[in-house]
Amino acid sequence: MTTRQVKLIFPQHLIKEPVIYMMAKELHVVPNVRRAKVTEDTGEVTLEIKGEEDSLDQAVQYLEKKGVKVEPVVGDIVSG
Repeated sequence: MTTRQVKLIFPQHLIKEPVIYMMAKELHVVPNVRRAKVTEDTGEVTLEIKGEEDSLDQAVQYLEKKGVKVEPVVGDIVSG
């Protein structure tokens, strides 16, 4: 299993949608929210996802197709 950390930026219309849950359910990856900031206008989440490399790539593609901006995170945001 591989672990990847990404920063997700959600547009306003997706803030209340269960996008991370649906991604995990459909692609069999394990999400772990490391940090989150949600306002009325936008949502930012630092997400750690675990799974097979192909599944992680598909998870990123899934999020981008939904309209979530995905950026790689270098280094561990919250260790421990």
